[in-house]
Amino acid sequence: MRILVAEDDDLMLKTLEFRLKKDGHEVIITHDGREALEKIESCMPDLIITDIMMPYSSGLEIISAVRQKYANRIPIIMLSGMGQEDVVLEAFQLGADDYITKPFSPNELSVRIKRFGLIKVGHS
Repeated sequence: MRILVAEDDDLMLKTLEFRLKKDGHEVIITHDGREALEKIESCMPDLIITDIMMPYSSGLEIISAVRQKYANRIPIIMLSGMGQEDVVLEAFQLGADDYITKPFSPNELSVRIKRFGLIKVGHS
């Protein structure tokens, strides 16, 4: 599965990249929302993992743009810090499929991604 990760925290980005590659995924990393939107256009990922708070374009803007252009064809998992419940609710209203609160277990992320892989195969 080709997964685009949009995260501005370098340590979190490296952790995600390491785990996703270990799980056998192709990983496209981006450091901010603007870069993520550009890469989504050029790489057409199978899944997007996005932080909510990022420079240039927020995770909410990414969710909105992807849903407008691609409807529900690309699942989106958002990452959020504790205490951002209102933002998480807004992200779901915009069309996010799932969210994980930071800090999180890499095993939990793997299980959630596998679930999307099964859903996608099941609906093909």
